[in-house]
Amino acid sequence: MKERMGGVRTDLTKLEEFAYLFNTGTYYQSYDVLGCRRVAPQQDTFRFTVWAPHAQGVAIMGEFTDWEPTLKLTKLAKTGWWVGESDACKVNDLYKVVVTQADGTQAVKIDPYALGYEHKPGDASVVLDRPIFQWHDSTWLKKRRSQNVFHDPINIYEVHFGSWQRHDDDSYLTYDELADHMIPYLHKMGYTHVEFMPLMEHLLDASWGYQLMGYFAPTSRFGSLVQFMTMIDKFHQANIGVIMDWVPGHFIRNMDALAEYDGTPTFEYADPNRANNVRWGSWNFDLGKAQVQSFLVSSAMYWLQECHLDGLRVDAVSNMLYLDYDAGKEGTVNKYGNNSNLEGLAFIRKLNTVVFQYHPDILMIAEEASAFPHVTGPVNTGGLGFNYKWNMGWMNDTLKFFEMDPLYRRDHMNLLTFSFMYMHDEQFILPFSHDEVVHGKKSLMHKMPGDRYNQFANLRTMFVWLIAHPGKKLLFMGSEWGQFLEWRFWSQLEWKDLQDPMNRAMQHFTAHLNHLYKQDKAFYELDHDPAGIQITNADDPQSGTLTFTRRSSTADDFLVFAFNLEPIQKDHYRIPVPFAGRYRELLNTEMKEYGGTWTKDQGEFMTTGEPYKSEPDSVEVILPAMSALILTPVAVHPVLLDHDTAKETGSIGSIGQKGEKEV
Repeated sequence: MKERMGGVRTDLTKLEEFAYLFNTGTYYQSYDVLGCRRVAPQQDTFRFTVWAPHAQGVAIMGEFTDWEPTLKLTKLAKTGWWVGESDACKVNDLYKVVVTQADGTQAVKIDPYALGYEHKPGDASVVLDRPIFQWHDSTWLKKRRSQNVFHDPINIYEVHFGSWQRHDDDSYLTYDELADHMIPYLHKMGYTHVEFMPLMEHLLDASWGYQLMGYFAPTSRFGSLVQFMTMIDKFHQANIGVIMDWVPGHFIRNMDALAEYDGTPTFEYADPNRANNVRWGSWNFDLGKAQVQSFLVSSAMYWLQECHLDGLRVDAVSNMLYLDYDAGKEGTVNKYGNNSNLEGLAFIRKLNTVVFQYHPDILMIAEEASAFPHVTGPVNTGGLGFNYKWNMGWMNDTLKFFEMDPLYRRDHMNLLTFSFMYMHDEQFILPFSHDEVVHGKKSLMHKMPGDRYNQFANLRTMFVWLIAHPGKKLLFMGSEWGQFLEWRFWSQLEWKDLQDPMNRAMQHFTAHLNHLYKQDKAFYELDHDPAGIQITNADDPQSGTLTFTRRSSTADDFLVFAFNLEPIQKDHYRIPVPFAGRYRELLNTEMKEYGGTWTKDQGEFMTTGEPYKSEPDSVEVILPAMSALILTPVAVHPVLLDHDTAKETGSIGSIGQKGEKEV
C-alpha cells in the first residue's frame, strides 16, 4: 500500500481558506500546510507557515541562512499566519523561528508543526520532506475495520521505549530495531497490543515523554520519522496493534517552545491561574481557543491517519475536566458555580467526535482518575465519547488488597468485590501501569506480602484476577516476570532476572495465562455486558475466597473461577457451576511449572448433583493455598430443577437449554 502523507498544492488564496478553518477550530489536518512543507512535489522550494497572531514580525534562521534571521515571513492578511518560501534550504537542515513579539522583543522558538527535531540537547526544528512511505499493513487495517473492539481480546503490554531493552553499550535501540526485538517477545508472551509511553518529541528524559514540545514529530532519540513508521508497519504485519500515550492537556514550560509563542498567551490560557499547571510544572493548553483545538485535533489525526496508530491513550483527562484539579486551585468554579472545565469538556467531545468520524475502528482511551460519569458514553447522549477508560479505582483497590497481610484480608474483601458494583458503568481497561511501580511504590512483585515464594504466589493469583475480571487488560513491562526492582527510566529492564528459576517460571505463567485469554471468548467477548459474568460467591468474607463464572455469547461456553486469597489450603471446597456434568482444571496457579508446589493437577471433576449458592449444581475441589483455579466444562448438560428447588436456589431461568457439550 503506497500512501503519501497528505501534501497539498497551495497558493496564498488557498492558504487563507485553510487559515479560516484553522481560526474557527475546524481544520483537522492543519499539519498539511503549517510548519515547513515542500511547496509542491518535485519542487525544491519549501514554504514556512507559522501561527503567531500578535507578533510584530516572524523570520526563519537556520543552516541555510548562516543562522541569521534573514528569511522574513509575511503576514497573511488578518489570519494570524506568517508565510515565506525558500529554495536555499534542503532536507535535514536545522532551523529555528525568530519571533518579534508583541512588545517588540525577539524570541527564538521551535516550529510547533515540525515533523522532526534536532537530537538533544539541541532543540532546532528539522526540514523534512513528506515521506512517500510504502506501507505493508493493508491486511491489518482491513481486519481492524471488520472487528468489534468491545468483543475482541485486548491485552496490552505497556512500554517505556528507552528502558525496555538497550544495546550492550547502553545506547538506545532504534524504532525499527525495537520492533525486531519486541515482536517475537510479544508473540511468545501472548499480548495483542503494545502501548508506548509518549514517543512525541520531548526534551527531558525524566518527564518520561509527558512534557511534550513536538506534537507532530516522533522523538529523534530513537530514529527518524521513516523508522518510526517502519516500526508501526512491522508490528501490524505481525498482527500486533500499536497504541501511544498522547498529552493534549498541558505542554512543556520552556520559553523557546510553545510558551507565550508570540509574546502573549498563544497556546495557553490568558488567565495565569488557569495557564499554570502547578503539579506538573507545565502550561495548560487553552482548550477553549479555536486555533488550539485545530492544533490538537490535527495532532491526534496525524498519529492516527498518517502514522497508522491503532489508538491514543489520552493522558491526564481529569486535569482537563476540572478547574480545581491542580494543587492550590481549590474552590475554583465556572460561571455556573461548579468546578467543571467547560472548555475542556467541549474540547474532549469535539476531539472524539472528529476522530471517530474519520477512524471509527480505533481506540480512544481516557486516563481519568475521578468518578466523572459517562466517560465512555456517546457524545450525543452527554458522554465524553471515549471508547475506553482506565479503571483506576479497580487498580488501586486491587493493589491495596494484595499488598495486605493475608491475616487481615477477610475483613477487607470489599476491596475486590466493590468493583462488581460499577464494572459495567463504563467500558474499562484494567491497568497495572508504570505509575504503580515507581517513586518508591515498589514493583508489583515487591508489593506482595510474605517471603519470595509467597510473593510470587500472590502475584500469580493477582494476574488471574486481572485476566478474569470484566474489562480489557494492561500490564507494564517487567511485571510479567516479577522484576524485583522498581522501574528505572534511565536503564533497561533487569533481564538478568530471568536467570532465576522463580522469575522464569513467573514469565512462563504469564505467557500461558495470556494465551489462554486469547483462546476462549468467555474471557473477553461479553466484557461490557452484565450477561458475561455470574458472581456465585462474594458474600462469604469469612472464607477468604471468591468464585464467579464468565460466559461468552454462546450459552454453554463458560469458565469457572475460584480464588483462595489466604495461605491456607481449602479441602472439599464447593464451587457453584451452571451445568451438570464433567469439568477439568484449565489452570492451577500452584503448579510447579509456574513456581508453585503442585506436581499433578486434579484432573476432572464430576458435579455433585446438589444446587449451591445461585447455581443449580456444584463441584468439589481442593483449593490450594494462595491460588486461583480456572475450570472448564468437558461434557455438561442443563440441570432440570423442580420449581420449588429452583425458586429456593435462585436458579429459575438461569440455565441455557442446550444439549450436552463435548469440549
